[in-house]
Amino acid sequence: MLELVDEDGTTIGTAEKLAAHQAPGLLHRAFSVFLFDESGRMLLQRRALGKYHSPGVWSNTCCGHPYPGEAPFAAAARRTFEELGVSPTLLAEAGTVRYNHPDPASGLVEQEFNHLFVGLVQAEPEPDPEEIEDTAFVTAAELAERHAAAPFSAWFMTVLDAARPAVRELTGPSGGW
Repeated sequence: MLELVDEDGTTIGTAEKLAAHQAPGLLHRAFSVFLFDESGRMLLQRRALGKYHSPGVWSNTCCGHPYPGEAPFAAAARRTFEELGVSPTLLAEAGTVRYNHPDPASGLVEQEFNHLFVGLVQAEPEPDPEEIEDTAFVTAAELAERHAAAPFSAWFMTVLDAARPAVRELTGPSGGW
C-alpha cells in the first residue's frame, strides 16, 4: 500500500501500489536517495530486468515508497539497505519535488511527491538481484556520458536536478555536480 497525498504532501489516504501507478496515476509519497563515495562519485543502480516498472534502466542509488505512516527518512534508510546491502554513513534530507512522469514503455505513471535524500556510503554494495541488475560509481562527467548513451528512469533527471543544491553541498565545488 502507498500513502496518497495532496499537492502539499499531506496524507489523504492509501492505494495499492499498482493502482496508484496506472494512468492517470494517483499522487503518492515517494523518496529518492543519492549516495556518494568519498571521492564524490555517485552510486547508480540499474533496475532489475524482472521489475514490473522501468526494468533494466539506470536510476539513482535507491528510490521507493514509504509504508503508510512510515517516515520518508526511515523508509529511505530501510530500502537502501534492503536493495543494496549497505547503510549510508551519512544521510540528509534534500527537499521535495512533485512530478508527473508517464513511462511510455510500461504505460505506468509516476505521479509522486518525492522526498529527496543525499548521503555517503563507505561499504561496497551487495545488491539484491531481485531489485538491482548492476551498480556503478560515476563522476558528474561519466554520468553525462552514460545518460546520453543508456536508458535512465523517467524521473531520474527531475529528482537529480531538485537534489543538486544538497549534492553540491555534500560533494564540494570540485565534484562537478
